[in-house]
Amino acid sequence: MKTIRAVRIREPGDLDVLELGEVSLRDPGVGEVRVKVAAAGLNRADLMQRAGRYPAPPGVAADVPGLEYAGLVEAVGAEVRGVAVGDRVMGLVAGGAMAEAVVVHHRELMAVPEAMSLTDAASIPEAFATAWDALVQAGTRMGDVVLVHAAASGVGTAATQLARAMGARVIGTGRSAAKLARCAAWGLDEAVVAVEGRFADAVLTRTGGAGVTVVLDLVGGGYLEESLRCAAPGARLMLLATTGGGSATLPLGLALSRRVTVKGTVLRSRPLEEKIALARGFTAAVVPGFASGALRPVVDAVLPMEQVREAHRRMAGDETVGKIVLRW
Repeated sequence: MKTIRAVRIREPGDLDVLELGEVSLRDPGVGEVRVKVAAAGLNRADLMQRAGRYPAPPGVAADVPGLEYAGLVEAVGAEVRGVAVGDRVMGLVAGGAMAEAVVVHHRELMAVPEAMSLTDAASIPEAFATAWDALVQAGTRMGDVVLVHAAASGVGTAATQLARAMGARVIGTGRSAAKLARCAAWGLDEAVVAVEGRFADAVLTRTGGAGVTVVLDLVGGGYLEESLRCAAPGARLMLLATTGGGSATLPLGLALSRRVTVKGTVLRSRPLEEKIALARGFTAAVVPGFASGALRPVVDAVLPMEQVREAHRRMAGDETVGKIVLRW
């Protein structure tokens, strides 16, 4: 066991419940490694966990947030293959990434592209893996028209790039015209400002009445009904978040007549075997895109871990485009 610094959630609440403290971290076991964390990406899930609305899964520290990290391998357990001390790695965890170190299974690790900084790498795992996994589950292919809600968010900017790489046309929604305008830099074809949660008519206009074939809903709530209104026959709707509300109305007539598929997905609570499979698939299919320059992380700000409250404030205030990263 060793003692390390970490962001702690003293109790569910507002920004003032966040503080730097100390936690104990065990040594890596069989098949595990310990990674010295250089930086961790901030996600909406961290804000929800702080507020008491998204608890950590069983077996994961409830008071240390953080779902993604990048850093250097500093210790290797027994029966670890293909990983060495000093390797630059990034990855996903179910919690605890905002600490000086994490212990993870070595098969969950993903190598950081050689020319990329660790702070940039820390913005990749949650956003790009979430987007890629959802697009794959939706069967996204060349010729699809993909509607991405919250297109200026971390997952939204990742989904735009990945969908374009798959040969799709991408329409993005958001509440700020200025933020959406910036999304053109990473391939957003068209932007629709959602006014009081309404966007379906504008999307139908932009598609000549045909509608979209894939929806990545990063908002939830009332966006489901609007998405169905602008869905093409046979469309696939992926539900990834509940920031706009945890319940929604499902117009059965629209769903039936347009033969749509509505599917929910989440990464955090998946079992180890599925997370390893995701990491392996992502490493093979997506990581080379960062090395070649075809894909790039969109980082709005990098702040020291001591400014975690300010990072939460910025994200809660919708001031950002892309990701906020916290570094040690």
